[in-house]
Amino acid sequence: MKALQYRSPGAAPEVVTVPDPEPGPGQVLLKVTAAGVCHSDIAVMSWPAEQIPFTLPLTLGHEGVGTVAALGAGATGFAIGDPVAVYGPWGCGSCAKCAEGRENYCLRAAELGIRPPGLGAPGAIAEYLLVDSARHLVPLGDLDAVKTVPLTDAGLTPYHAIKRSLPKLLPGSTAVVIGTGGLGHVAVQLLRAMTAARVVALDVSEEKLALARAVGAHETVLSDASAAGAVRELTGGLGAEVVLDFVGAPPTATAAGAMVAVEGDVTIVGLGGGTLPVGFGALPYEATVTAPYWGTRAELIEVLDLARAGAVDVHVETYGMDEAPLAYERLHEGRVDGRAVVLPHG
Repeated sequence: MKALQYRSPGAAPEVVTVPDPEPGPGQVLLKVTAAGVCHSDIAVMSWPAEQIPFTLPLTLGHEGVGTVAALGAGATGFAIGDPVAVYGPWGCGSCAKCAEGRENYCLRAAELGIRPPGLGAPGAIAEYLLVDSARHLVPLGDLDAVKTVPLTDAGLTPYHAIKRSLPKLLPGSTAVVIGTGGLGHVAVQLLRAMTAARVVALDVSEEKLALARAVGAHETVLSDASAAGAVRELTGGLGAEVVLDFVGAPPTATAAGAMVAVEGDVTIVGLGGGTLPVGFGALPYEATVTAPYWGTRAELIEVLDLARAGAVDVHVETYGMDEAPLAYERLHEGRVDGRAVVLPHG
């Protein structure tokens, strides 16, 4: 089968031919319908060789949807041909966090060498994907595969981040979204669907801000040195109750701390290497800073239900399998409008 692989440190991904996978006991083989392209893959591919925590080559793609092609011995709950979405942050299934349904925070994944598809295990940008357990699949139903595949990360991750801050997103509150690309433009829609907060979107270009307005942002601000002051002006000097940083670079993390309100939340989602000091006087009183990871399987089901209700509409660009390297090139250059999706079977 064809697969898009990251083959050596620093090299561009390339389409190669690899053996077709076969499901072992408890495993499920999917014929991939659509696979998402994510900026975190670019972050991984920028790591020096000594920092890469898994063996290369690696088939990329941690967002995947497909149809069940084969079931390994003992795999139950699905039938051949069922359309499904893949829950990406795989865990051991038996530790305390997994028992709570929070496999994204599995306590034994590192010890046992369990890694997500496309981030250590073979990923979804391939004609077929081997899923380790049927519990990591969610029924897709009648949802459109191309529009839905980004929700497995670009929807689930902001949903998880927003959900923890819901008690602060009351009428009259302000939520700031820094970075309105793949995850950020979904976050704007989720905030509008889930809260009564005013949504302020920040990005570096008018083109990106136009997308934010199109999907529901009440206000948009250029993300530059004056952005924090602009947000404070919009909030009468009080700052925003919730700041979601989907870039996570040093300048955006610093700006997030400068625009958060007393008792507000700063959530750093992006992988840009930024940090935010916490200590008395460093931030407004009782402001919290967190860096969450992905979300739970139950939350993925909730995100898909929001999509069924028409609350989320992901802007996508589609690419054929042989065009997959171009999708990463365009993403690296900041030229993807919304989310890039690869269609391995055309």
